[in-house]
Amino acid sequence: MNEQSGTPAVRPLVNHRMLAMLRAVGAGRGRVSCSSEPDLFIDGLSCGDQFAAHALAHQGLVRAARPGLPGELVPAMLTVEGRAIVAARQKHHAA
Repeated sequence: MNEQSGTPAVRPLVNHRMLAMLRAVGAGRGRVSCSSEPDLFIDGLSCGDQFAAHALAHQGLVRAARPGLPGELVPAMLTVEGRAIVAARQKHHAA
């Protein structure tokens, strides 16, 4: 289930770049702008692929860790679905 909408989860397609973005957010290195099209920043730098960043947010894998004013940068966090994808990929590569 998607934790925001309560709808059944559909397994999102995540490429290697998106997985690296998820890992960085999971490591506490990400911030997002409070917006309907949230931009992602890693280590204080804007991600070069904002299309992928928007896709991660719209697929419910990354979200703001707290509310903020429009345009404000706030810590990013993985959702349950985002953590599951990172864990599944780590498990797959460990095998």
